[in-house]
Amino acid sequence: MAGILLGLLAGLLMSVQGVFNTRIMDSSNMWTTNSWVHLTAFITSISVWFFSGRENLLAVFDVSNKFYLFSGVIGALITFTVIKSISDLGPAYATMLILLAQLVTSCLIEVFGLFGTEKMCFEWSKLIGVALMIAGIVVFQK
Repeated sequence: MAGILLGLLAGLLMSVQGVFNTRIMDSSNMWTTNSWVHLTAFITSISVWFFSGRENLLAVFDVSNKFYLFSGVIGALITFTVIKSISDLGPAYATMLILLAQLVTSCLIEVFGLFGTEKMCFEWSKLIGVALMIAGIVVFQK
C-alpha cells in the first residue's frame, strides 16, 4: 500500500514540478532554470542527509557499475525535456506522453533484465495496456 501511495505522490509531484519549472523558464532561460532546480535539489538532499544519520556520502562511488554515476546527467536531461514538452504541448498532453514513454521503457528494462533488474517474462496483457494508453492519448487529443 505504501508503494502505491508513494507512486501516486511521485506522479503528483512530477506534474507540479514540471509546471513550476516551465513557469521559472518563462522569466529566465532553460539552463538557468535547470541549474536552479538541481541546485535546490542538492541543497535539500544535503540538508536531509545532515539531519537523518549522515551515512558516508562517498559510498555512492562503491556502486558496481560506475556508469550508473551518470544518473545526475540523466536528471538534467529529464528536467530539460519535461520543461520543453510542457512548454510546447501543455501539462496534460506532455504528461501523457511522458508516462507512456516511462511505461514502455520500464517494461523493456524488465523484459530484458537491463541494469541489474530481475528479468521478467513478456506478457501480452502489458502490450495491450500500452495500446490502450496510446488509444487514450488519441481520444484525449480529439
